[in-house]
Amino acid sequence: MLVLAIGVSGCAKPPENLPPNQPFDPYEVQNRKVHAFNRSLDRAVVRPAGKGYSSFLPDDIEDAVGRFAFNLSIPGAVVNNILQGNMKGATEDTYRFLVNSTIGLGGFFDTASELNMPEATDTDFGETLHVWGAREGAYVELPVLGPSTERDTWGKVVDLFTNPLTYVLDDPENYYGTAASVSSGLSNRGRFSDTIDSILYDSADSYAQARSLYLQNRRFELGVEASDDYLDPYDDPYAATLEDPYDE
Repeated sequence: MLVLAIGVSGCAKPPENLPPNQPFDPYEVQNRKVHAFNRSLDRAVVRPAGKGYSSFLPDDIEDAVGRFAFNLSIPGAVVNNILQGNMKGATEDTYRFLVNSTIGLGGFFDTASELNMPEATDTDFGETLHVWGAREGAYVELPVLGPSTERDTWGKVVDLFTNPLTYVLDDPENYYGTAASVSSGLSNRGRFSDTIDSILYDSADSYAQARSLYLQNRRFELGVEASDDYLDPYDDPYAATLEDPYDE
């Protein structure tokens, strides 16, 4: 917790003269290099694997694996709801997890929704830090994991330890959740291939486009009011001629 406190307190603060329509990205040079790596990895491995995964498995099985992966993540959401003071969400998520883990056969079937139980709260420790008042910090792109912020990066680290199932299950059951999450990620990459390809390979500046979409979507999830003047890469007068210096 001491290391976490030091790390979060060190999140960079945007300068007061930063225009409201500009993202806070002091690490852009390094971020673009990581983005180039991530895009190369996607082109060589993730994209073909995702398409192969979706074409090989029937949609019903893909949906079941996705439900199983999400169900295993719910105990972590319960912990974060408690840390956020959202006891209603923690209680509802606990009931949903118990129902889907038993009657729903481990979450492969969403029995809780069939019983009209409230939807699960898809929260994480990055949101917990937001509730605690930690600032967003600078935008960063992480290897393999992709777009993030300094606050959400610390949140991802802590989320590795917040799921109680990690300490309850023995090997190899302890790795079922990770395997299911990877499978669900490949499924999403295959299903939404056209949309993701349009961002990574068809936009004039894929880095700026991915950054803009991530920040706007994340702030919407956290209930942060977005500025009407927020930067849209397609509105950039230089976007049509801007080329990614790290593109192959």
